[in-house]
Amino acid sequence: MIYRRKLCPRNFGRLSKNPTLNPAFPNFNSYPNLCTRELNSYVGSFRFWSSILGSSLISPKYSVPINPNLVGSSGLSRLNFSENSSSVGCDFVRNYCSEKNSDEWTEEIEYLDESGSVIYTGKGIRSVEPGLDDHVMVGGFKKPLLNASAIAKIVEVVKRWKWGPELETQLDKLQFVPNMIHITQALKVVKDGEGALSLFRWAKRQPWYLPSDECYVLLFDGLNESRDFDGIQSLFDEMVQDSSNNGVLSSTAYNRVIQFLAKADKMEVAFCCFKKIQDSGCKVDTQTYNSLILLFLNKGLPYKAFEVYESMQAVNCSLDGSTYELMVPNLAKSGRLDAAFKLFQEMKEKSVKPSFNVFASLVDSMGKAGRLDMAMKVYMEMQGFGFRPSAPMFVSMIESNVKAGKLDAALRLWDEIKKAGFRPNFGLYTMIVESHAKSGKLDIAMSTFTDMEKVGFLPTPSTYSCLLEMHAASGQVDPAMKIYNSMTNAGLRPGMSTYTGLLMLLANKKLVDVAAKILLEMKSMGYSVDVSASDVLMVYIKDGSVDVALRWLRFMGSSGIRTNNFIIRQLFESCMKSGLFESAKPLLETYVNSAAKVDLVLYTSILAHLVRCQDEENERHLMSILSTTRHKAHAFMCGLFTGPEQRKQPVLSFVREFFQGIDYELEEGPARYFVNVLLNYLVLMGQINRARCVWKVAYENKLFPKAIVFDQQIAWSLDVRNLSVGAALISVVHTLHRFRKRMLYYGVVPRRIKLVTGPTLKIVIAQVLNSVESPFEVSKVVLRAPGDAVMEWFKKPIVQQFLLNEIPSRSDILMHKLNTLFPSSAPELRSLSPPKMLMGRKGIYKFLMAE
Repeated sequence: MIYRRKLCPRNFGRLSKNPTLNPAFPNFNSYPNLCTRELNSYVGSFRFWSSILGSSLISPKYSVPINPNLVGSSGLSRLNFSENSSSVGCDFVRNYCSEKNSDEWTEEIEYLDESGSVIYTGKGIRSVEPGLDDHVMVGGFKKPLLNASAIAKIVEVVKRWKWGPELETQLDKLQFVPNMIHITQALKVVKDGEGALSLFRWAKRQPWYLPSDECYVLLFDGLNESRDFDGIQSLFDEMVQDSSNNGVLSSTAYNRVIQFLAKADKMEVAFCCFKKIQDSGCKVDTQTYNSLILLFLNKGLPYKAFEVYESMQAVNCSLDGSTYELMVPNLAKSGRLDAAFKLFQEMKEKSVKPSFNVFASLVDSMGKAGRLDMAMKVYMEMQGFGFRPSAPMFVSMIESNVKAGKLDAALRLWDEIKKAGFRPNFGLYTMIVESHAKSGKLDIAMSTFTDMEKVGFLPTPSTYSCLLEMHAASGQVDPAMKIYNSMTNAGLRPGMSTYTGLLMLLANKKLVDVAAKILLEMKSMGYSVDVSASDVLMVYIKDGSVDVALRWLRFMGSSGIRTNNFIIRQLFESCMKSGLFESAKPLLETYVNSAAKVDLVLYTSILAHLVRCQDEENERHLMSILSTTRHKAHAFMCGLFTGPEQRKQPVLSFVREFFQGIDYELEEGPARYFVNVLLNYLVLMGQINRARCVWKVAYENKLFPKAIVFDQQIAWSLDVRNLSVGAALISVVHTLHRFRKRMLYYGVVPRRIKLVTGPTLKIVIAQVLNSVESPFEVSKVVLRAPGDAVMEWFKKPIVQQFLLNEIPSRSDILMHKLNTLFPSSAPELRSLSPPKMLMGRKGIYKFLMAE
């Protein structure tokens, strides 16, 4: 089938695309080819617009013949000829749809068959003017432009020109007026991000532009696929400005931007965009919140994730399963267990099934926080949901129960982990062994330890040490030695604490030889053994095993192991208490030769032993020990028993000189202790005058400041409760002598006089005073008498002799009674209490008098 067109004379001259074109040809009939070319171009233009606008009036299968059959006799009625005789000017002008005064369209197209017969005759399609027409005239009817055709044309232009001024020029020349639907659909087809942005920015400058959320979403998707995050940020700023100018908020596009940036780890940019969205009042969806929370958690910033979560709660944004999966484990790990458990409960109320990760995090965190009951509840609930506990969960639960001391629960979980088919790891074995060992359940610890060795795990030195130390603490020597030998056979080096615990066990069991062997092995390992050896020696000393301690000390000396002066002194004092004076002297010599200072307390304790000594041989050893001390108190003792010719000064001056050399700020207690023991010794030796001098000087130096009290004329009292027996006797005699002088010479008589003795010294003081018929009456802890009665008693000659000189005759009988009735002073080094036993012996008198 062929077609031909009939041209009306009034329209034929307006076929040019450009209305200003006036080609010159003098005679239309003489230029048939020109008309043919114009017609071909015109028909070709119809074919072009047909393809673009979707017109089906002209089939593209048929082409215009070179010599068409033109129908009509008046086709040149509208030709305009120039006045120039040599040429004819012809103006070809096209009528557009938008022309208001355009005449009716009279152009017709005839469709012919092969024989030339007319099949169909119809009117053609009128052209459109770019930017003005939104339809096409098909004959006398307006036909709308098809969206598919418009979109295809826009896509074709964008794909061809890509970007820049050329693209915008071609878009401006479009033969129709686009709208936002065309732009949106074109953006879906255009895959080039730069071309899509150019098309969108061109559309924004058009008067028909309307902000479209879908356009922004498509652009952001394209930029995200090309990983152009700078472009995303720039377009986001444009979108914010566009929304603020037009009052249209693009919530979907906003959220899409944050999600893209969050997935790309652009933390600062994503959070900045999030803040802008919040400030603009746009709604942020749950997925966006989840993206930000996940981003901050991955960056190790849980507090920022919690901040986003709190802002999510503030706007009442609904939580989905992903939010719960993110927040519950991280809240639990950060210690916010109450909030995590609340979300966990809310999650179940919304019928959101918790994942295994949620259960595992809650169980682990609650167990570590000590909430074992809650952890076990969640653990059981997890199994109810059909989840099987994992090996790390078993380990966490066992560890939590072990740390909380719930070893029975830990053992039940231990059995569960085996039934579940998991093989306990090395750390779990170690934890079970050490926890049960430390709690004293050594049977379970050893059983697990044996299983540990059977499965091929080599215990660490700490495990061996724990077992060994616990067996040592429980006093089980054989298992401890077995573990020690197993440890050394395995090539492991015992630690210092392991050796110390084993040595203490052997020391308590008095296994000196085994302890010596272990100590030498410890020394061969490179450890310093002086302290450990001294600790063993101290165990023997505190236990009172002086012979064993001396034996151990000899071993230390033979092995080149040294000890300190404190332990030497302790051993010396133990030897003194045990009566091993011969062994004590070398220890004191070692102590003195090592530049250690013998203090007044140590010297006084040796003197106290001398006071109680009953054997002459021991007395000689004690006197030798006293001289070994090289203490100034020993020189004082020796000078006290010499004559005035040798001293070259009276006894009282000599005593005062010695006591003036004592530093009472540091040695007040030791000096008081020394006076008590010395007065015991002097009384036993019968040196009453010397004893009274010592008491007088001691009272002058305020060693016993509250012993004598003068309450004007009401009551005078003497308190001897804190004195030794000898000191009490001397103080009573000396004080009563002062009372006598005060009453007889000055005429001052108190209402009563009291001697506060306490229950220990009451009897002996009463017996001494009764020997001279004293008026003092004995009560519970006090001897008391009226002042007048005491005044009369002081006038008796025997009382004057008793108070001025010495204790009455029959001293041996009296001292025997003293030794029988009450204790004497004891050499307590630290309490500095006065002696509690007085056992005088004639041998002491003979030895000291011989000096």
